[in-house]
Amino acid sequence: MPGGTYYRTYTNDGDGGTGLAAPATVSGFRLDKYVVTVGRFRQYIDYLVGGGSPPANGAGKHSHLNEGQGLASGAAPAGFETGWSATDWNGDISIGPSAPAIWNTNLATCAPYSTWTPAPGTQENLPIDCVDWYQAYAFCVWDGGFLPSEAEWEFAAAGGGDQREYPWGATDPGTNNEYAIYGCHYGSGGTDACTGVNNLAPVGTAAMGDGVWGQLDMAGEVWQWNLDWYGPYAGPCADCANLAAAEYRVIRGGSFSTGPLDLGPAFRSNNSHPFDLTIGNGFRCARPP
Repeated sequence: MPGGTYYRTYTNDGDGGTGLAAPATVSGFRLDKYVVTVGRFRQYIDYLVGGGSPPANGAGKHSHLNEGQGLASGAAPAGFETGWSATDWNGDISIGPSAPAIWNTNLATCAPYSTWTPAPGTQENLPIDCVDWYQAYAFCVWDGGFLPSEAEWEFAAAGGGDQREYPWGATDPGTNNEYAIYGCHYGSGGTDACTGVNNLAPVGTAAMGDGVWGQLDMAGEVWQWNLDWYGPYAGPCADCANLAAAEYRVIRGGSFSTGPLDLGPAFRSNNSHPFDLTIGNGFRCARPP
């Protein structure tokens, strides 16, 4: 991702961005091509069961920015990322021999839409869902990265200054699962009925929905946790995030069950507390350049 400046608020009807507001500038970074799968998340749980630990205190910052201080706060009070809080958050990451039972219970909370299975099976390439913000954050640290800020995530989905209507461009997403997995079109046998985990597709199935820099499933499939707390945009923003504690963390991108309006890069949702285990909530990781 080359970095650049774009507008976080805009509309696009296929003829270009309009209503441009809330400018943001992001520095270069990397963003994973795929959302995290069941199989990748299983490797993390195996690590935790086999003697691994939650992230170190302060881990997970964008340490390549601002002389190691990370992202700046885009809202008062001023400051920078604090990273992982071992005191407050370690309790959400179950470790040791008793961990499998806890993880299996928690990740099944979203049944019949839970993609996790206690043992490896046919769902390893489905996106992991029913994970909370802390678990997503911890995984990305373990995997060598960090959760993307809302500005970074939208920059990738919008194609930066292209301000795209959808991550792939202006083509209508249709109902054939070519551009996005949404509306329960996938796995419904033509009924568009949401019935269970069959409505989620293996990651990358919507292969025509890739964005400017190659990321897939930036629209639909699972909502994706972002670093930021949800709040009004404070701008202009330069390598910043909303770090002021609020009620909800930002989720982006829509899911397998949402409508087409949720697929636009500028759409934001504020219906997830950071500790929620919610149907259709997943994530992808970002990394230093």
